[in-house]
Amino acid sequence: MDLNLLFKRIMRAALLDKEFYKEVEADPSLNQEALMIVVAVSVITGFGSFFAGLIAGKPGAALLALIVTSGIGVANYYIWAYVTHFIGTNMFAGDADPGELLRVLGYASAPRLLGLLGFIPCIGPLIAIAGAIWALVAGFYGVREALDLDTTETLITVFLGWLAVLIITSIVNRIFGFTGASQAIRSFRS
Repeated sequence: MDLNLLFKRIMRAALLDKEFYKEVEADPSLNQEALMIVVAVSVITGFGSFFAGLIAGKPGAALLALIVTSGIGVANYYIWAYVTHFIGTNMFAGDADPGELLRVLGYASAPRLLGLLGFIPCIGPLIAIAGAIWALVAGFYGVREALDLDTTETLITVFLGWLAVLIITSIVNRIFGFTGASQAIRSFRS
């Protein structure tokens, strides 16, 4: 694997390069690379939660936060891609297969790398949120190219897909008894 080429692709995705998303949509050979980006971003973001747990003096909670954050990041990728595909193709007659959405959303997840800095007191969570918003915007560009929708249709599709991920993640977090990885850390403090 050419890491220089991978880095250039990640940068193009993060810089919201419309042509890049067209290329990714059309290239099934990038399936594994897109998944690799999601896994790497999810684990790196998980380390942000892990470091927060270590700073809190709770290594067990830190490890749990790493696992939960990483797992939820990868699961959300699949949920968002398939729900977005379903909405875009059924509500708006978008033209794509699930693989196209998995590819574009995989690359669009790259800005979530900022979640690594989530452990920094005060500003860390804001940086992580900025990365998540940036990834959402990148997802908009990718979905628009993959489904060949207009701006309004893409906004609705992306929002509904994101809302589905939010609801499902909230349900899973409730089942496990916390509202996120940071809550897992707090639950081990007492």
